[in-house]
Amino acid sequence: MRIGIDYTAAVRQGAGIGRYTRGLVRALAEMDQQNRYVLFSAGRDRQGGWPANFALRSVPLTDRHLSILWQRLRLPIPIELVTGRLDILHSPDFVLPPTLARHKVLTVHDLSFMRCPECSSPALLEYLMRSVPRSVARAHLILADSQSTRRDLLDLLDVPPERVEVLYAGVEPRYAPQEAAAAQAAARKYGLAQPFILGLGTLQPRKNFARLIRAYHLLRQRHHVPHQLVIGGGRGWLYEDIDATIAELGLAEQVRLVGFVDDADLPALYAGADLFAFPSLYEGFGIPILEAMGCGTPVVTADNSSLPEVAGDAALLVDPLDIEALADALWRVIDDGALRQTLVQRGYQQVQRYTWRAAAETLLGIYRSVSAE
Repeated sequence: MRIGIDYTAAVRQGAGIGRYTRGLVRALAEMDQQNRYVLFSAGRDRQGGWPANFALRSVPLTDRHLSILWQRLRLPIPIELVTGRLDILHSPDFVLPPTLARHKVLTVHDLSFMRCPECSSPALLEYLMRSVPRSVARAHLILADSQSTRRDLLDLLDVPPERVEVLYAGVEPRYAPQEAAAAQAAARKYGLAQPFILGLGTLQPRKNFARLIRAYHLLRQRHHVPHQLVIGGGRGWLYEDIDATIAELGLAEQVRLVGFVDDADLPALYAGADLFAFPSLYEGFGIPILEAMGCGTPVVTADNSSLPEVAGDAALLVDPLDIEALADALWRVIDDGALRQTLVQRGYQQVQRYTWRAAAETLLGIYRSVSAE
């Protein structure tokens, strides 16, 4: 088979879908030496080290310009002008480019823009509401990150069940217990004082950081904990409420917004945290909670969307809209040593269920099945 994969997110995005695409495609490259792959992207991959059956093609336009041409203007300029002939085209980032490929595979990570439209900027919402359903209709097979996302595709976009398969994400082996010295070095690099509670994600409303800050404030008022609250992630959209909440509560010294965290520092930062808080309003999967578990850090997360599915019994689940309940959950993990140990041990077991190798094996089977149709 000659398989084309849109690798733009892997090149252009440090977090989120970029990490997903890198992890999945790298695992695919390690295990499949038979099929031919063409990775195309708006931008150049600078990591290198690809096997001989993987070719990289750089599209001479920015991802924004490609989006305008393909999704807004809908110009039928096929990607084969860059890749050459394709048997299968796989887009791992919500939308399909024009293609002559016989088989089209699309990954839809979540339908948060439909479940939580208030969490998207108006321009982004308008784009997704138009482009994603259109791409879903064109795809022969849709890959969902979780059973939760699969149900959303069936319920919200009326996709026939036989056209949707679940492909779970994985966790890199480097998310494992770290030496104390490495955790301390990461804390120093970002100017953090231990102990601290860690939150991670792009600063945008769906990550629910404003409520996390309010829950942390309650925690400090009630129990006088010495912990800082550390939030790592680049500024996305509609994030002004986060800054306003910090100012309103007078927490400028206690809440640290450290910006985007280098990938290389993440395992040590997870390991250095007393607990990891991920009270998102909606997630298609939730890789960070598994990464934290792999590093031996107990997790408090939300009881919605895919998060109970991914976390299993290895995290405390809480209503992310209930600030009191969130504060109580944070305190339970800090105060109850037996609970902490239970969550840590269950976390080690839970994370073993999700590997990029297993994801790549499943994906390769899907490619073969699609090609055989």
